[in-house]
Amino acid sequence: MWSPKKQQLPNHTSNQRRYRHGRRAAMATGASCYYHPAAASGSPSSPSLSLRPSRSKVFFISSGGSSRWWMRRRRCEGMASRGSSSRARARPALFSPVVMEWQECSAEIEVEVPSSVAYQCYSERETIPQWMPFISFVKVLEDKPDLSRWTLKYAILGQDVEFSWLARNMTPTENQKIHWRSLEGLPNRGAVRFFPKSSSSCRVQLTVAYEVPEILTPVASALKPFLEGLLLNGLERFVAYAKEQYSKTLQS
Repeated sequence: MWSPKKQQLPNHTSNQRRYRHGRRAAMATGASCYYHPAAASGSPSSPSLSLRPSRSKVFFISSGGSSRWWMRRRRCEGMASRGSSSRARARPALFSPVVMEWQECSAEIEVEVPSSVAYQCYSERETIPQWMPFISFVKVLEDKPDLSRWTLKYAILGQDVEFSWLARNMTPTENQKIHWRSLEGLPNRGAVRFFPKSSSSCRVQLTVAYEVPEILTPVASALKPFLEGLLLNGLERFVAYAKEQYSKTLQS
């Protein structure tokens, strides 16, 4: 078996450190340790390790007739062949963005009013606190009527919470759909859909998706059924409100 000639490492602190590390590993197994520069230069004596000297340092460890190569590759600055994108993939991110949990709640109910009436009642955003229990305030911006400011204030699962947000009403589908998304504040989005059942009744479906606030993360598993109950309670109160408005319309 070929055995390399023992040579002294160049007088560089980093190379000496590698050599001492390899020698300690060899002594722990009763082996001998050599630095073999020919292997690092990719010479014919080591055809399987054709590595550039500027990128590799190789130690040869021999023990009891068996041998193995200990190799440590060193990254060079300006490795144009790999490109910056591959280097970015090779390096783990120091900080990963926290992915917040989103939940979606829904509720639906039948209303004994035409879908056009139910649609009109729900379109009047500033009246929503009258029947939605956890919404305490809604204000439509005068100069931008598609925008509105909302405030939620309620005791949720033992926590007194208050959140606010600015919402934008997206282009509605008349008598069929109202939908929105928040622009700032509590992240949320949702839609209300109206399905005619007859000329005098319809089904109202409310869907709300929101980012679980940090203060409510410990009770996130119980949050969805709790809020769906609140949405249903709000729709039940909406039924009474819509029927009252419809009755006034018939009387006028």
